[in-house]
Amino acid sequence: MSGKTYQWHKIAESEAELDFGPNELAVANLDGKSICVGRHKGALFAFAHKCPHAGGLLAEGFIDALGNVVCPLHRYKFNMANGRNVSGEGYYLKHWPVELRESGVYVGVEDKGLFSFFSRNPH
Repeated sequence: MSGKTYQWHKIAESEAELDFGPNELAVANLDGKSICVGRHKGALFAFAHKCPHAGGLLAEGFIDALGNVVCPLHRYKFNMANGRNVSGEGYYLKHWPVELRESGVYVGVEDKGLFSFFSRNPH
């Protein structure tokens, strides 16, 4: 068990509400910030909107056959599940867990606050 605590934020009423393009990538809003959501083999992944290398918009890239998101600018590749740069440049892509629930699509943001255990949402 990871021991991490997450605050879950609803990003869509359903998976169908996310506007996936033919590249299986969509942009969503997480607490007022744009994030990217990728869909590969039926699974959803949430990660940073921009590439950590040069700021390329990842939603304009594509997902390769192995399930990595590929930046449209320089073709840097990132594992959508763990953020690891798999093309060897050493960058890290911020990513978040996704849960598909009856009430919508949720993204978990790690609760890192010193006193966060006082304000945990029991729902």
